[in-house]
Amino acid sequence: MTTGYKNSAAKALLLSSFLILPIDAFMPSSFVQRTSTQLYEATQTIEVDKRTGKPTGTSFLPDDVIERAAKGNPIEKAKLKKDGTSAFVDIYEYAAKIRAGEMTWEEVEDADLNTRLKFVGMLHRAKRTPGQFMMRLKVPNGIVNSDQMRFYADCVEKYGDEKGVVDITTRQNIQLRGVKIEDAPDIIDGLHARNQTSFQSALDSVRNMVGSPLAGIDDKEMVDTRELCNALNDLVSLDPVTKTRGNPMWGNLPRKFNIAVSGSRDDFAHTHINDIGLVPCPHASTGEIGFNVVLGGYMSIKRVAESVPANMWIPADRNSVVSLTEAILRVFRDESERKDRQKARLMWLVEKYGVPQFKAKIIEEITSYDRGVTVSDAQPAPSEPFERRELLGVHKQKQEGKSRVGVLVPTGRLSVKECRQIADLADKYSGGEIRLTVEQNIILPNIDDDKVRDLLKETALGQGSRLKVNAGFIEGNTVSCTGAQFCGLGLIETKANAESIAKKLESMVTVDRPIRIHWTGCPNSCGQVQVADIGIMGGPARKLDEATGKMMAVPGCKIFVGGRIGEDAHISLDPYKEGIPLEEDSLIPDLVGILKTQFGAVDKKKRKRDVLRSLIGIK
Repeated sequence: MTTGYKNSAAKALLLSSFLILPIDAFMPSSFVQRTSTQLYEATQTIEVDKRTGKPTGTSFLPDDVIERAAKGNPIEKAKLKKDGTSAFVDIYEYAAKIRAGEMTWEEVEDADLNTRLKFVGMLHRAKRTPGQFMMRLKVPNGIVNSDQMRFYADCVEKYGDEKGVVDITTRQNIQLRGVKIEDAPDIIDGLHARNQTSFQSALDSVRNMVGSPLAGIDDKEMVDTRELCNALNDLVSLDPVTKTRGNPMWGNLPRKFNIAVSGSRDDFAHTHINDIGLVPCPHASTGEIGFNVVLGGYMSIKRVAESVPANMWIPADRNSVVSLTEAILRVFRDESERKDRQKARLMWLVEKYGVPQFKAKIIEEITSYDRGVTVSDAQPAPSEPFERRELLGVHKQKQEGKSRVGVLVPTGRLSVKECRQIADLADKYSGGEIRLTVEQNIILPNIDDDKVRDLLKETALGQGSRLKVNAGFIEGNTVSCTGAQFCGLGLIETKANAESIAKKLESMVTVDRPIRIHWTGCPNSCGQVQVADIGIMGGPARKLDEATGKMMAVPGCKIFVGGRIGEDAHISLDPYKEGIPLEEDSLIPDLVGILKTQFGAVDKKKRKRDVLRSLIGIK
């Protein structure tokens, strides 16, 4: 049914990433002059939504999948009732009516408000900020520029200091907080004009493409991930026929899907917790650089799974990477679970097949594309000693006379002022380029060595600023999900607590290496606590109420210990301790104890002047 579309998609895909497209190629489909319906009809017979000028996401599904979806969970039924791709136009129409006073946000159909608008990256924060949304973008390989960073600040400034903030995520991505429906079209148009999008960034979509934050500047690099992440981003979110953002071919997946492309043995992309992980590895016979493929890693409220080796190796070229990804996505889209959303992740499908049979299925699908792609068995991983490197601080690049500078952004949270400060620093020192990391920090690349000292003297990085280059081993490695401030699923506030407690721990103990402390507000583990040295997850706790003499329920947490990242990755599944009250007088002693017994921390030596200040009550 979609053969003609698939062929045209393949051709456009292999050319699209580095084309200089006209501005209207990134404009919303409802505002581009329509000639595309005839294009679709010329290549295949599928249902075209006249409002968008695109096929519906559902029209790419085989009949048996539609039948399963019709009997499936409520979200599947909502997508069948009105296609998720309709949101590409709906957001503009709702905004126009709200601006004209013809309706309010409360009158938006519930299935649109809380489900379908997620297909344009709009997630309603109904419990915390009714009528306001988090808007998630797509930032392939986590690379932005100063103009984009200033635009983010402009977008959220009107919502105030508390609600109008920008977050760096654990997928090298950007989330804008506080957005209202009536403002969304201007933001979307501004993103498209800057070659970014929010389309297909949430719900049942392929999420942000994670790559190496050191791509192109690393002397130990095996693969430059930038081109590949851009190509994969175009595969899933650029319509190859209309050249507009929003690709209906992947507009009705059964669940979200994560992809990570690693560029070196450091595995800064964390391939072991992604649905598809591409791990760089040379071919044993030819020496050609390619990828071993791992599949099925994910975290959820019901299950946390580490990816499994797929016994596949592909060359590290765009054609091979795109074809493999497209094949896996097609099989996932058409064969994965449509009833139980907890089982609608790739791992369940791989386990249903068995790894050898799933590999055979993917090779069969790739072969049907006739693109000359060959899949080999997995190759032996490099075995020479290797130590994972750090991203914060000042480091030499492979380019002579250039350095990269990693800057701490505590818990990834940025104010409007800080966004603009980072943009100014980038313009002055790094050619306007800013790189995001999965640790929610930033890197300023390509800084002239003789300018580094000037950068370190900048007020934006000085005393009293949250942004730091020489952060401590604890505060510099603290990661946090959104938490209860904005997320309705959050059992505890995470970001403020994570930043505050990291500072206190830094002042209390000394450690001899980076200690990664991750916070997550609920068992969905968006903060990825199971891969942290110390993971803190919101959960139930009880504490004695001195007034009543009874044990009372209080905000609390459970602690995980021993997760690892890099070549020796490991997921810590069982809590080390549970039922700990979140109050600092309860939590901090436990954390200090873990730091000492598990990670060799020692009490920090106090300076004489600090001792005197504490004796006379000066903080």
